[in-house]
Amino acid sequence: MTEAPEARAAHEPHAAERAPLQAQTTLHVTDADTARAVGSGDLPVLGTPRLIALAEQATVAAAAGLLAEGQTTVGTRIRFDHVYPTPVGGTVTATADLAHRDDRLLRFTVAAHDADGRLVGEGEITRVIVNAERFMAKL
Repeated sequence: MTEAPEARAAHEPHAAERAPLQAQTTLHVTDADTARAVGSGDLPVLGTPRLIALAEQATVAAAAGLLAEGQTTVGTRIRFDHVYPTPVGGTVTATADLAHRDDRLLRFTVAAHDADGRLVGEGEITRVIVNAERFMAKL
């Protein structure tokens, strides 16, 4: 006896949960992205807070396929090393890969590379899936 397709589907993980979750975001560095502009330093190079924000954008995009209606993710932990400078006019691409999931907790490895393939930064970002309405009701 074989199970009906809908019965089998109920036992299988959602396709988005089976597939590796990855996303990329790219930034063309402008004066507004520099350490000087964001207040994290004095030099006209990509500021660390801006690079971390780019990596976070990639995690948000990677998590999108896991979310039900009314859900979002919030960042809860960041470990990040900014290892190479990027000048104004440079391009950086951040990639986020889902490394671990435990129910609502999502842990991503992130890496950013410049247009020449050099590693600009890398680390780990943890996000938690929340109900957006209930989360905002706490404020």
